[in-house]
Amino acid sequence: MLATSNSTLAQSNIPLKQNGLQSKDAGSANSKLQDTTKIKPIDSTKSVQDTSKKKGSGLQAEVSIIAVDSQKSEVAKNISHLYRGAKVKYQDFELSADYIRLDRNQKKIFASGIYDKSGKYVGRPIVIMGNGESPKTVDSLYYDYEKQEGNTYGIMTEVDGGFIQANIVRKNIYDEMSIYKGLYSTCNLPQPHTHFGIHISKGIVTKNQIISGPAYLVVMGVPMPVAFPFAFFPKPDKRASGFLFPSFGEDYTRGFSMRDIGWYLAFNDYWDSEIRGSLYSKGSWEASVNTRYTVNYKYNGGFNIRYANTKVGVEGTDNYGSNKDFNVTWNHTQRQEANPGTSFSASVNFGTASYFQNTGTGSNQTTYQNLAQNRMGSSISYGKVFADGKVNLTASLTHSQDMANRTIQLSLPNISLNVSSFNPFDSKDRVGEQKWYQRINVGYSFQAQNTVSTADSLLFSSGGFKRFQNGFQHNIPVSLSLNAFKYFQFNTSVNYTERWYFQSTRQRIDNTPSGYRQRLDTLQGFNRAYDYSVSTGLSTKIYGMYPKIGKIQAIRHVVTPSINLNYRPDFSDPRYGFYQHYNDQYGNRNVYSIFAQGIYGSPSAGKSAGIGFSIDNNIEAKVKSKSDTTDGGFKKIPILQGLTFSGNYNFVADSLKLSPITFSGRTAFFDQKMNVNFNGTFDPYSIDNNGVRINRYAIKDGSLARLTNFGLSFDYSLNPKAAKSRNNNIDSLRKEMSGAGMTPEQAQALARISSDPNAFVDFNIPWNLAASFSFNMSKFFNSSTRRMDNQITSTLNLHGDFSVTPKWKVTFQSGYDFKQKEVVMTSFNIYRDLHCWDMSFGWMPFGRYRSYNVTIRAKASILQDLKLTKRASSGGGYF
Repeated sequence: MLATSNSTLAQSNIPLKQNGLQSKDAGSANSKLQDTTKIKPIDSTKSVQDTSKKKGSGLQAEVSIIAVDSQKSEVAKNISHLYRGAKVKYQDFELSADYIRLDRNQKKIFASGIYDKSGKYVGRPIVIMGNGESPKTVDSLYYDYEKQEGNTYGIMTEVDGGFIQANIVRKNIYDEMSIYKGLYSTCNLPQPHTHFGIHISKGIVTKNQIISGPAYLVVMGVPMPVAFPFAFFPKPDKRASGFLFPSFGEDYTRGFSMRDIGWYLAFNDYWDSEIRGSLYSKGSWEASVNTRYTVNYKYNGGFNIRYANTKVGVEGTDNYGSNKDFNVTWNHTQRQEANPGTSFSASVNFGTASYFQNTGTGSNQTTYQNLAQNRMGSSISYGKVFADGKVNLTASLTHSQDMANRTIQLSLPNISLNVSSFNPFDSKDRVGEQKWYQRINVGYSFQAQNTVSTADSLLFSSGGFKRFQNGFQHNIPVSLSLNAFKYFQFNTSVNYTERWYFQSTRQRIDNTPSGYRQRLDTLQGFNRAYDYSVSTGLSTKIYGMYPKIGKIQAIRHVVTPSINLNYRPDFSDPRYGFYQHYNDQYGNRNVYSIFAQGIYGSPSAGKSAGIGFSIDNNIEAKVKSKSDTTDGGFKKIPILQGLTFSGNYNFVADSLKLSPITFSGRTAFFDQKMNVNFNGTFDPYSIDNNGVRINRYAIKDGSLARLTNFGLSFDYSLNPKAAKSRNNNIDSLRKEMSGAGMTPEQAQALARISSDPNAFVDFNIPWNLAASFSFNMSKFFNSSTRRMDNQITSTLNLHGDFSVTPKWKVTFQSGYDFKQKEVVMTSFNIYRDLHCWDMSFGWMPFGRYRSYNVTIRAKASILQDLKLTKRASSGGGYF
């Protein structure tokens, strides 16, 4: 039974009349409801609850009533008034508002908001119907809970990124809605300022369709001079097949175009596909099939097959013809929890080397990174873990394609079996520390490979598969590590490698009528080759501290020297049978390995017994820091990290006993914001007039060593927040678009954002400027000048953006190739946030792919095919 009225608010007036709504425009969120008494706030907030089940009242379940502010009951009329934060729940129907009137005799509920002191309409009703729909916010509603129908005033709801508004919506018991003065828009504002929308005077909304009376189209707030006396809009509750709208434009070399027209195929909830095509007025055409699949909590992926027929030259001339190109991509990801201990993944990208160059910027799936790439690669791998994680088996197929040289390398399969290292002489029941022999560590690994490397045009030609090479390799490392003399680390190891091949080679000289020719014969049959080496060494750490210098409190220098004695037999000795010889036409003896063509190589020729050495350096400074209070207010700044020199001296070599000295290191500047890496090689020997190394130390000729190659690279961002924001947003996008919710276009956009630092536009970051630089130098003997020359490559890349206003963003990327003495691919982009639309302008001012494009696109996901595009491009080799 309902409680009587609260004594503190017994004289409160009802804010709305019994008939529900007395407004001039009930559909406007800004219209004020008439005959309204403002509720004055009280000193204490009270919560009044009433749960009843009254016989003969028409209620077949309990009604839960909550009023955070107050409740008033009219006992004679069996009416309850609930104020501020009021809630009513009946079966699956839930309603919350700042004012609710429950009439039990009439079996009706009325709800609305109220006006606060500033005259703002607040506390609008929020209703949940319990049929799986999202909560709806309305201006007011009038509902008959017995007939399960009523009127809703001023409703707005979201549907797949679009928004439906209506002045009045009436819902019946069959879950059908009648709308009056409705609007479908891409803008979420009560009065859309920039939108694509359809105005519907009257209509009926069912589960799968919308049937409307007179309707007309509005674009950018301007009514179009086209109206429909009636219209039918399908409203499927799942994905459905349908037409894919094309875009129109003009290409510099291929003529007028109609791009990406096609059909979307929704097979079921786990598999869909797009079939698209592009036509050009000068005869070129393109076609693609893009398919996506997913099984929840197990795996997902997709593949894309593209083919292009591009006309080149001028029709009627000798150079007129067609370029036929294709490209295939496939990606597959398996959830780890779907099958613990087993993994399967695929990332495939192969096709003709000229596909992206010939299709240019015409395809909606072509990025500037595609145009500039010169390699393609693929990998399909399967993994399985055995024996409680101690044994790991991996099988894979790999593909690598050099698009510049038009060569391809294919490996199928690659098999790898690795056994975790173990201590064979240790005991599970051991008590106390390990004895020296219990520290002996043994491992095992096995590899098998079947590979071919050839021109891409010969791979599928006759006899192409006979070019495959294969082999097996076993590796058993044995090691022992001990602490010696307190400050030294003692290490010793024995490494044994065995290779199995089904082919070996023989070399000979044939005397032919045209002269002597060297022959290489391949012999079939099983052969094994093995080698082994022994190494033992010591390492330690030396710490040095330098006194205070100015603001620098201390400098610590850590030196890690290590030396090792190593030995390897001469496996070219005839007793092993791995090497043979032949005499050339001059009678000279030539020694060669019969496994020189083997994919795992051959045992090395020549005995080696020497000393290997390396010195690693780390230098860091400690300075006072006002911002960093950790570590006593001091801050550590790395000066040099990992500066390493290494080499080897072979005692048994007849000459050139000292190997080249390699070095590498890294450091960071500006509070770790700029990373610098460098590496190089010093040759301790001099060269003769022909550029050949001779057994004479360079120091005798006035230099400590010859620098034969050097590399340097760094990257820096003037605004580190930009890189951090970009990484965070990419992670958010990946989570948001993962699984079944990611469309092929979204996956493509995510891949582009991940690979192109300038593709992500963040209006929250006002500016960013980043740069990267790479430099490589190598020495080579110039036969024409008879001296050593330098071969240098160096490139500077810049990218950045800045916000002109909170809604305007300008981005750019460019660079300079110092060797070619030209600016690399350069692009400028301007973005405008139009609230529910995006506008972008892209421009590549010069180069082979000079072009511009203007795109206006609706943000709503359901309207992603609705775009206005103007594009022009050079498309080919015209400059």
